[in-house]
Amino acid sequence: MNEKEISEIRRRFRPDKSNITHIRGCYVNDKREIVTGIDQSLAVMPQEESEKYLSLLKKGLSGSLGKNLIDIVFSTQQVVDSEEHRLLTTLRDSQLKDNEARQTFYHKVIDSLDMGDSSYLLLLTCDSYDVPHRGKDDSLQADASDEVFTYIVCVVCPIKEGKVELGYFPGDNEFHCAAGQTVAPPELGFLFPAFDDRAANIYNALFYSRKANEIHQEFIDAIFHVEAPMSAVEQKEAFQSALS
Repeated sequence: MNEKEISEIRRRFRPDKSNITHIRGCYVNDKREIVTGIDQSLAVMPQEESEKYLSLLKKGLSGSLGKNLIDIVFSTQQVVDSEEHRLLTTLRDSQLKDNEARQTFYHKVIDSLDMGDSSYLLLLTCDSYDVPHRGKDDSLQADASDEVFTYIVCVVCPIKEGKVELGYFPGDNEFHCAAGQTVAPPELGFLFPAFDDRAANIYNALFYSRKANEIHQEFIDAIFHVEAPMSAVEQKEAFQSALS
């Protein structure tokens, strides 16, 4: 994917622009236990809440290509017959409605991902984009679509503990000290399949890491089962070593 294609998909993450109907996922505590599942319809959410969810998912497509955004390339054999590609394809083709596939994916992430002592929110969504034709003048012609791009986006967002503050608890009709919890921007995530030449490329996924020097190789190995690419920092060190 190039910058223009990424920007085109990023613009989808608004309630009035996408065909996203549900946000799915789970809240995982610091003991790697699922505290609660998430399956919420955007149609019944307050607008502010739906925009917050979409904003978190959109951030999983942010940053610089080659640094925060890395191409994941599947082998031909993986695409033909592999557990990892079959699971991602099932999630995409079912538009995340296959509960068994979702649970399998959740546990693959939980079993592999090292988030230290942090709890986190794992979010998934699916969108079907009626790709408009791009004219010779580079303008988009929405009434001349010849491609529907269906894709999933996943992000992992750490849960941050807030300061202990005095607050009102309506159930007790009293004031108590408590620390609030907030969802931080995503630490990592991915888009599958890739949007190459403005069409689905099932041989690629686009992986996101907030920190260019921490690409969570354990996640890449478990979910994609491919050799993890070098981080931007590792590439720089390898280049300097070669020069030496």
